[in-house]
Amino acid sequence: MSGSIAARYADTIVSHSRLVVVLVLLLTAVVAAGVAFGESEDGEIGQFETDSEETAALEEIDSTYGTDDGVVAQLVVRDEGGDVLTRESLLEGLRLQQEIRENDELNATLEDEGFVGLENIVATGAVFEDRAAAGGPPDTSEPTLEEQIAALEDRSDEEVEALLADVLNPDAEQGGEDAYEFLPTNYEPGSTEAESRITFIFQVDDSGPDEDPQAAYDAQVEIAELVDQRFDDAFVFGQGITDAASASAVGDSFAIITPVALVLVLGVLAITYRDIVDVLIGLFGIAVVMAWLAGIQGWLEIPSSQLLIAVPFLLIGLSIDYALHVVMRYREARAGELEASSEARARAASDGGTAGDGPRIGARAGMTLGLTGVVLALAAATVSTGVGFLSNVVSPLPAIQDFAILSAGGILATFVAFAVLVPALKVTVDDFLESRFDRNRAKPPFGTGTSVVNRVLSKFVTVARRAPLGIVFVALILAVGGAYGATGIDTEFNQADFLPEDAPEWAKSLPGPLATGTYTISDDAAYLGANFADRGEGSQTQILIRGDVTDPDALVAMDDAIRDVDSDGTIIVRPGGQAAIDGPPAVIRELAAENETVAAALEDRDTTDNRLPNEDVAGFYDVLFEVDPDRASDVLYRDDDGGYESARLLVSVQGDAAAQTVADDTREVAAAISDSGVVTAIATGGPVTTAVVQDALLETLVQAFAVTLVVILVFLTVLYWVRHRALSLGAITLAPVVAALAWLLGTMALLDLPFNSETAVITSLAIGLGVDYSIHVGERFIAERDERASLEEALAATITGTGGALLGSAATTAAGFGVLALALAPPLQRFGLVTGLSIIFAFIACLTVLPCLLVLRERVLERVSA
Repeated sequence: MSGSIAARYADTIVSHSRLVVVLVLLLTAVVAAGVAFGESEDGEIGQFETDSEETAALEEIDSTYGTDDGVVAQLVVRDEGGDVLTRESLLEGLRLQQEIRENDELNATLEDEGFVGLENIVATGAVFEDRAAAGGPPDTSEPTLEEQIAALEDRSDEEVEALLADVLNPDAEQGGEDAYEFLPTNYEPGSTEAESRITFIFQVDDSGPDEDPQAAYDAQVEIAELVDQRFDDAFVFGQGITDAASASAVGDSFAIITPVALVLVLGVLAITYRDIVDVLIGLFGIAVVMAWLAGIQGWLEIPSSQLLIAVPFLLIGLSIDYALHVVMRYREARAGELEASSEARARAASDGGTAGDGPRIGARAGMTLGLTGVVLALAAATVSTGVGFLSNVVSPLPAIQDFAILSAGGILATFVAFAVLVPALKVTVDDFLESRFDRNRAKPPFGTGTSVVNRVLSKFVTVARRAPLGIVFVALILAVGGAYGATGIDTEFNQADFLPEDAPEWAKSLPGPLATGTYTISDDAAYLGANFADRGEGSQTQILIRGDVTDPDALVAMDDAIRDVDSDGTIIVRPGGQAAIDGPPAVIRELAAENETVAAALEDRDTTDNRLPNEDVAGFYDVLFEVDPDRASDVLYRDDDGGYESARLLVSVQGDAAAQTVADDTREVAAAISDSGVVTAIATGGPVTTAVVQDALLETLVQAFAVTLVVILVFLTVLYWVRHRALSLGAITLAPVVAALAWLLGTMALLDLPFNSETAVITSLAIGLGVDYSIHVGERFIAERDERASLEEALAATITGTGGALLGSAATTAAGFGVLALALAPPLQRFGLVTGLSIIFAFIACLTVLPCLLVLRERVLERVSA
């Protein structure tokens, strides 16, 4: 878009302003209709699925092994420094279960087994003792809760303690080592005291495909309330609890942050515009962009996902920036501060004013002149950022493709709103107010004249003129340091990092609805992960074993790998020192201890005394399936012909550990089994596939960064060559963006902020806004350099003119999004902090590094031409 084309474009928009407003609003209505007619679902982590051997192994497990579709919550009772294995504490646990069972709505969400905890094991043992003492035929039926409670109530504290000692005896038939899973990992075998215990709550999953079991989740919240009423220190942990806490924390966060953010944003906009009409027009433009964004997502049926959270914030930042540039350039034109071409002067004269000799330009001539000067920069910023983000469409991950398409569509919407609608709307409104109400709409531009802002911006001019090489050198050193620091950034994805944190006391003491709740979910998750074998989501991985699983050496390899598990890793180790890994070795030994038939079959086939068969393993597996097909089929797959094709290990891991660390620990066990050379083993399961997806996602985002920067560099190079025959301007314009990105990554390393799929998307704001800022400064400098008599005058006009708009834009967006750092939800905290930093660094780089590079380029060109 050359200068002549830009002038004709601006004249068309201004001359037909009312028609333009109507047409854009009609187009907006059509696009926004996608919200009603399109279908956009919520996307989960599965949306990021990628082909991998881990995913293939999990699919094989799902198709060959029985899967448990139930929901499991955990009830932890604790008394630090005390004992939760007392008669009264155990009875309270049973009475809680009874109270929940008597509630029809809560009971409907429970599986038949319902609650399984140490209190049930002890009470069941008491019932069996009473039945034996009563004589008569043996009764091994499962006792009811009423029988369990009555049996414990009839016993003294000493009798309960003795019964507990029997139950916790490793060789006990009722309890034994199996009872240790209900005790903390630091429990000393043989002791009858413990500071905490866990009870598992098994719930029904009655949801359909891609749906949450909401009834079970709601029941978890109600059960947690009953637990708080019965115990001084206890908590329930489950997906329903975390969802409720997260939703509440987000609500509490926005209840505090929204008024603060609005005050800050509107305050900065008020200071920048100093005019309520311009503020309202800018907000209307943002609303139009958001309507387009929602409509595009609906029409294209793009599912919502965690990646898309950055898109509306990117567009709001661009919207504020575009609006400020249009309005401030318009104000500069009306104030006579723009050096206008002869064509523009003629247009201004026809509107009843002059250009360049005083503030006598009318609204329409001022918008024509101002839009002419800025529309090229807006178009260049739109194309460069839009194409840059759209380059991500080559990613193999559907979520990245959706992110690319929606971002590009939103950036186009921003151009339509602020390079088409807002100029037409503003000139229409200003013309109406001036002609009908005699209101002078010629406002002074922000950052010019003798204001404090102008004096501050003038300092940038002085620095760029006097020490350009020094500033570039410092920026380069900081960028290199940031890039080096980025190599040490944590790239692990930890689901626990998304749990809300407790609010500070000042937030809890706020009046009325502003007061926040108390959030212990993060501490509860940490306690659960450090002390118990969690059975919730993300607390179990699997190892699929292929090959001749009936080879005796395969069993030995599994057993050795399990025995060699590092107790300091993420795999749970039971109080007895055994890794919490369920597989063929564990099932064989457990059934042999419980069933005489299995014990006899094992004795006939075990000649090494390791309690594993080393002869006729296939025949022994047949015995297992005859005695207990459910438990056997959990760890062995037998085809229709009776052959054994695979085995699997179920590995209990710390639910609050990073997915990548869990995956590494599980892979170590799998590798140890594969090293035997008898069978092959592949680690899989929820945390492992999450780690695989996150690694692939992060890799594609990093690659997308590189592709985006290359695409933008090529575009800017071609643009500046066509317009100015300058090959270096593209690289010079992009250099501050790269510097700001390096500074951001280095700061994230210093602040210990992880660089995962979440923050990687957020850092894309540094590219989007940085390129936008940089193009505006570069284009303004080139235009001013052609019109001004000296380099210093061109630099001053650029920094005080465009710099004022950039300062207003950066201050507004940084304040609005940076306040999210006060949120209770860690994702919002990280989003606010990283977004604020990216905006600040982009602004600083564009007003320090870029002007210095432009000055150095001018000096080099002068020496070459001399």
